[in-house]
Amino acid sequence: MAYYRYGAGVLGVLSFLITGLAGAALQKVDNRIYQELLEKYVRNGQVDYRGFKEEEKELDRYLEVLEQVDSEALSRDDRFAFYINAYNAWTIKLILTGYPDVKSIKDLGSFFRSPWKKKICRIDGEVISLDQIEHGILRPRFKDPRVHFAINCAAKGCPPLRSVPYEGTNLDQQLDEMAAAFINDPSRNRLERNTLYASRIFDCFEEDLGGGIS
Repeated sequence: MAYYRYGAGVLGVLSFLITGLAGAALQKVDNRIYQELLEKYVRNGQVDYRGFKEEEKELDRYLEVLEQVDSEALSRDDRFAFYINAYNAWTIKLILTGYPDVKSIKDLGSFFRSPWKKKICRIDGEVISLDQIEHGILRPRFKDPRVHFAINCAAKGCPPLRSVPYEGTNLDQQLDEMAAAFINDPSRNRLERNTLYASRIFDCFEEDLGGGIS
């Protein structure tokens, strides 16, 4: 068996690379600002946009945190949680651009472009839309139907906003909780005698959810 002797310079480079790779693998997203805002201004899925407006600078600080994140340096679950939080936080920011005059998020769009297609989200060195996060990243990359119960598009039929951020360490549990809560919410899904009334989400995303409801 042959043995090789390396100089201090080579060993230093190898040590740097190993340390760098380990650091990248352990990178986490700091959601503390967002957590404080959610705890203050989200109750039982209801969003206090007035409160968010009063602390919009804090929300902007959190969005700047997200902007600095290298998503490729995150674990899969941390990356999944990162994009869910980014979608929800940027949706709040979009509402605030028209608050208090906006009555519906649809009012923030135009005849030619829906509000979800506005390129406002600064992520991964790009400026993209909410639709791009949902349909270009979350759905195709992670292929987890529970995401439809985690992202909040600020429309009446959307699942409620969770009052804590999503975290990679317990993401599976969080997604299970949100899916179960939505499916078992009688205001959205219920069986009356022989008729099943269900959220339009099950038809809009039937390919993700295993078939529509007819």
